[in-house]
Amino acid sequence: MLIHLVVFKPRPDLTEGERQTFAAAFERAMRDIPSVRGVRVGKRVTHGAGYEQTAPDTADFVAMIEFEDLSGLQEYLRHPAHEELRTLFHESLAGAMVYDFEVGGLEDLSRLILSQL
Repeated sequence: MLIHLVVFKPRPDLTEGERQTFAAAFERAMRDIPSVRGVRVGKRVTHGAGYEQTAPDTADFVAMIEFEDLSGLQEYLRHPAHEELRTLFHESLAGAMVYDFEVGGLEDLSRLILSQL
């Protein structure tokens, strides 16, 4: 399975309408793109841990989008609904980081880590 991990921070000057437009485009892409297998979204939680002091201030939200395989991710990236989302993404955000990860369960840890050595 592949996870498309997006951490992002909206521009502080976004209007409520612009936020709603961005959220609607995200929901539409997740619903309309057939290769999307699952989606998790969340808001950053801070609680005084030491690592919070050194973390860059580039993320208030996270989106984790699941795909069966690399071809599913590539289909997602080429889909017209993603094109709309990508445009709004660049217009709406103050910062973002995007990564793609091959993931599995704990039983896959050795295989995933050792495959890089």
